Amino acid sequence: MDKKQIEDTIIELKDEYIQLQNNLEKLESINGNLAPLEKRLSEIEDELKILNVKLKEV
Repeated sequence: MDKKQIEDTIIELKDEYIQLQNNLEKLESINGNLAPLEKRLSEIEDELKILNVKLKEV
């Protein structure tokens, strides 16, 4: 993965994260099942950590 690909992936993950946060807020207001969204948010955070380390190495 080159620098541009890493940066693009980081941007996509950040966009997805923001969308999931908005969905999470909506689900909270109607007492929906939050577990899947919380799990995905955690996965995105882990992916972003890894990609930021790779970005520094490139």
